[in-house]
Amino acid sequence: MRLNNKIAMVVGAGQTPGPTVGNGRATALLFAREGAQVLAVDRDIDSAQETVELIQREGGQGEAVAADVVDEASLEAAVNHCKEHLGRLDILHNNVGISVTGGDAPVTEISTEAFDRIIAVNLRGVWLGLKHTLPAIARRGGGSIVLTSSIAGVRGREGMSAYVASKHGVIGLMRSAALEGGPEGVRVNSINPSPVETRMMRSLEAGMDPDDPEGVHARYARSSPLGRYAEPEEIAKVMLFLAADESSHCSGSIYMVDGARNAR
Repeated sequence: MRLNNKIAMVVGAGQTPGPTVGNGRATALLFAREGAQVLAVDRDIDSAQETVELIQREGGQGEAVAADVVDEASLEAAVNHCKEHLGRLDILHNNVGISVTGGDAPVTEISTEAFDRIIAVNLRGVWLGLKHTLPAIARRGGGSIVLTSSIAGVRGREGMSAYVASKHGVIGLMRSAALEGGPEGVRVNSINPSPVETRMMRSLEAGMDPDDPEGVHARYARSSPLGRYAEPEEIAKVMLFLAADESSHCSGSIYMVDGARNAR
């Protein structure tokens, strides 16, 4: 019970329909198994509630709140709900990230609308989460914030400039927030996964080659030194380490979970 008596807010705890478990839901479930009371936040309240029902089915504690990370008022309301109804906030996991149709294009061809949407969710949404949760965590004496970036946060990729820029930006926010939160006892780190078996990767694969997304998947898997994608539960276990007290001197760092892709 590494998170016993902790209050954890997981932003992006729901998921779009599909057979795979998303990173946010996998993390929310693992946090609850380790003793945390989880506030599952998602713009799709029904999906967030499904996550809570899974938590409760396993004997854990959780509740769902609707919030859209591009809507500051709704995100601030979710943080206030946590403080008022759960008493405090110890942990934030911000798992926000999208890639939209039109965003998988060269720099000279991506539409302004697609670029703005990706930056609004992937970067501005993360900043708003930090803006409203960091003071709440500091107020109770400190805690942990874990942001989801990507291997795209440390490397470039053709045809994905908006996504790459947004994930690089998350690392910049993380490092600045770690410096600012340190004196208050707030640790801030980022997880940078390579492809994970999630619905979002199915969307990216389809965008890269609508006629053969399975072929994209196979090529990406073969390009990893480990020869496969990560599983959401593998990402969640690293999240757990950074959320728990055992990582008490870890802050301002990038944690690659990429099967040695970035070692090349």
